[in-house]
Amino acid sequence: MGRALVTDDERLTTVGLLFESAAGLRRVFERRFESERALSNQSFDVLIRLARTPGSELRMSELAAQTSLTPSGLTRSVDRLAEQGLVVRRVCPEDRRGAFAVLTPAGQELMDRAIPDHLAHIDELLSNLFTPGEEETLSLLLRKLRDHLFASNAEWGLTPEDADMCPGGD
Repeated sequence: MGRALVTDDERLTTVGLLFESAAGLRRVFERRFESERALSNQSFDVLIRLARTPGSELRMSELAAQTSLTPSGLTRSVDRLAEQGLVVRRVCPEDRRGAFAVLTPAGQELMDRAIPDHLAHIDELLSNLFTPGEEETLSLLLRKLRDHLFASNAEWGLTPEDADMCPGGD
């Protein structure tokens, strides 16, 4: 006789709601990026991560981890952005295997226009939904979950090499 499946565990609902909410946000934002900026969600995700990083550059492996792209998917995305003049690659002089994606002045100019619009869209979506305290709690909980998933010692997380910076770099 087979074992009965546990289907009423609230954790199944919680994770399902997280996935559904993330997918819904992604679809809503993607429509806006494509209509207002002619950018894919993927391109915007890469550009905003670079724009919000000191020096506007990230090691490709770290950028892949932050955007949830595979290394080859990120390579294709960065190639497209480079063709548009929004990103360039920089080789790490101390480690020729390491490459960085760097936001160009044109990429920064695009993000300088896009980020205020994106914030207005976030406000439009979330206004009157969460109190400031709820927004802060949600952010803290999501950061805690992300940090747990990407901890270097977690079996499901990134390896330390995935997050390595250029030797001698920040």
